[in-house]
Amino acid sequence: MKPWHRYTICILLGVIGGAGLAIAQVRGAGSQKQITNGPWTTNLDQGTADASALTRARVALFGLLALPAKEAMYYSARTDSDGAPLNGACTYTVKGGELDARWWSITLYKGEGWLVKNEANRWSVGGNAPVRDGAGNWSFTVSPEKPEGLWLPTGNTPAFDLTLRTYHPKGALLSDPTKAKLPTIKKERCA
Repeated sequence: MKPWHRYTICILLGVIGGAGLAIAQVRGAGSQKQITNGPWTTNLDQGTADASALTRARVALFGLLALPAKEAMYYSARTDSDGAPLNGACTYTVKGGELDARWWSITLYKGEGWLVKNEANRWSVGGNAPVRDGAGNWSFTVSPEKPEGLWLPTGNTPAFDLTLRTYHPKGALLSDPTKAKLPTIKKERCA
């Protein structure tokens, strides 16, 4: 084999191996700034000047279009409050109270930031939608079939995640996100 063949093979293997490693890093777990609060996780670097190249790549890949942290905080849930993966064949109740933000929304995605196709053409619930009780608590259902009340359809996707966006966050959402009071996700039943 001629030397230039060996060099070409080595360069190609290096490029392919490096690209594979880069993709694995970006798609893999978050950075050291990743925090968890119940089923919700967030990266404290998102939307800050301190964000690493890896954090910026993850934001670009998953399409969050992260605003500065003082304008919006983003939380993702891939499990219910008991730690089981979210399953599109199951019914969940999402319950919460007043969030320390000007406005919030919860959006349902299937992997890598894609919205789930569903007949209702509904993908999120906003802070003004849920009916609240006297204490300011609210709830809605996430399920494949339409129940009574407010509903976010799963479209029977095998797995999904929920993204909570809080706009103009304040209080614990900014100062100590690990202690902020975030919604619970309770599995009711599975088909």
